[in-house]
Amino acid sequence: MAATPLGGDAQAFLDHLRLQRRLAERTLAMYHDALVRLEAFAVAQSVVLTEVRAHHVRRWAAQLHGQGLGPRSIAIHLAAWRGLYRWLGREGRILANPVDGLRPPKAARPLPKALPVDQAVALAEVHDDDSDPVLDARDHAIVELLYGCGLRVAELLGLDVQASAAARGWLDLAAGDAQVLGKGSKRRIVPVGQVAVRAVQAWLAVRGELAHVEEPALFVSRRGTRLTDGQLRRRLAQRARAAGLPQAVHPHMLRHSFASHLLQSSGDLRAVQELLGHAQISSTQVYTRLDFQHLAKIYDATHPRAKRKSGQKL
Repeated sequence: MAATPLGGDAQAFLDHLRLQRRLAERTLAMYHDALVRLEAFAVAQSVVLTEVRAHHVRRWAAQLHGQGLGPRSIAIHLAAWRGLYRWLGREGRILANPVDGLRPPKAARPLPKALPVDQAVALAEVHDDDSDPVLDARDHAIVELLYGCGLRVAELLGLDVQASAAARGWLDLAAGDAQVLGKGSKRRIVPVGQVAVRAVQAWLAVRGELAHVEEPALFVSRRGTRLTDGQLRRRLAQRARAAGLPQAVHPHMLRHSFASHLLQSSGDLRAVQELLGHAQISSTQVYTRLDFQHLAKIYDATHPRAKRKSGQKL
């Protein structure tokens, strides 16, 4: 539908989104298609856009569903239509938005993709002979932390070498834990297993070969500055190929694997949710009663990468 021209009002709205709101080209293309459909529905109903009412929109949304569009696509259409009528309202062209109050059908939540335990372990343990040994040590530590602690990518990339008031997060290798800043600027403590501790220590031993002297980030790129999300994704994909994994691997898949494997072993859903730092935990008192010592015991007893030395203090 991208080549289909729009009428005056719809095109003016799209121009507003492009020039004033600076929406991404993909978003503009989806809104264009949604507005093309809106105009087609209006023409078929013999009604001009400014005279569309809520009952029209409800019928047209049902028709979108009948045409085979999924919940997400319908939601995009309704968002585009709602935006158009909100803009027309600001322009004084209509008195009420006919799309307000209309909700799209709920989309089924896709199951998170997790690696089998053997593949997750293979990804962590592989050493790429074609890679720079320093980068290989860094990537090994990254995978051990992502899989061993269930960190979000932003949490991992936000780690600093030293604890400080300005740091978003840091590791206490002696204590075997990580302080991270999660969603909603909420801090939490996550246990770090000995395998991950050793991997980070190996990386710290060579980190100075890459990092700038004043760089606080734990993980740095070839340029010596804090590693970016895109750089991490590319390196993880390269590592997955070196490990012979049959599927594309992205960083969040390791977080899913952490949760899946820990839950399969422990059956303790609340502990897993606490370790992941999910937002609902902070608002549910029963979860906050699980203190760090309990979480560390669950972690040590069940996670494949969390074996601590006998008698080590948590």
